Amino acid sequence: MNKLEAGALALVLAALAGAARAQDYPVRPLRLISPFPPGGFNDTLSRLVGQKLTVAWGQQVVVDNRPGANMIVGTSVVAKAAPDGYTMFMAAIPHAINPSLYKLPYDSIRDFTPVAMICEVPNLLVVHPTLAAKSVKELIAYAKANPGKLSFGSTGNGSSSHMAGELLKVAADIDMVHVPYKGAAPALVDLVAGRLQVYIGATTSVLPHARAGKLRALGVTTAKRVSSVPDIPTVLESGVPGFEVSSWYGLVGPAGMPAQVVSKINAEIRRIAELPDVRDVLSKGGAEVATGTAEEFARTLREDIGKWMRVVKATGVKAD
Repeated sequence: MNKLEAGALALVLAALAGAARAQDYPVRPLRLISPFPPGGFNDTLSRLVGQKLTVAWGQQVVVDNRPGANMIVGTSVVAKAAPDGYTMFMAAIPHAINPSLYKLPYDSIRDFTPVAMICEVPNLLVVHPTLAAKSVKELIAYAKANPGKLSFGSTGNGSSSHMAGELLKVAADIDMVHVPYKGAAPALVDLVAGRLQVYIGATTSVLPHARAGKLRALGVTTAKRVSSVPDIPTVLESGVPGFEVSSWYGLVGPAGMPAQVVSKINAEIRRIAELPDVRDVLSKGGAEVATGTAEEFARTLREDIGKWMRVVKATGVKAD
């Protein structure tokens, strides 16, 4: 056997060995990083998915909270992990926003393997009821007639609520003043009190105030209407072309994960997401099941990164 034949044989044997390892996966405990503090939706979803995977595979899934720097701390750990499927993180929309705002220690596309999207959390565009706007069109008309006089709140610079407001400014060609808060709770306090006029936030946090008449819901930010609030139109159908924002959650691993491992995890996540108790938890968190192939998740990530880069370039938004 010459050197060329020996090299080819080595490659074949390595491929067969890798396929066998992927077929046996998992054979030891897994680590699922939640890049947020305990108690929030990312943590809750991570623990729920981890528990279901533990039951399905007979291998413990350990949830490791690594909060900090708008997800960058936890994400960095996964970027450096071995691509064997035993370390992943629960990604969320800031993963697509961060490349536009920060100098990252990793490449958000090149250094990762999108594995499985799990769900989406629709947002609602709401205003204080004293504002003379009962629809998205009326809000835009008011903003155009009063440039710079409307203020919109967010959960902080670079947050999904901040970027959603900036996208609305670009898509509708209006001028509003951004007011960042340290979380949704203080933003909603000022919004309900009338010290803030506009806010885009998770359905679960703003809908109770809207139903109580303390806020007015004008539109959902997803491409299609939301089943929990079917009577509220989308911002898109209300005449704002190019406006679509959803906060998604999904599993992402390091670059180079074996295709068979990715396929196995993806199939299991799609099964888990349809379980009645899982759907119930998602519903209570204002989320809707949004599974698909790993390739579809990768495409969503690429498209979102491109979208937020365009928004940041158009508005000049900067991180803290």
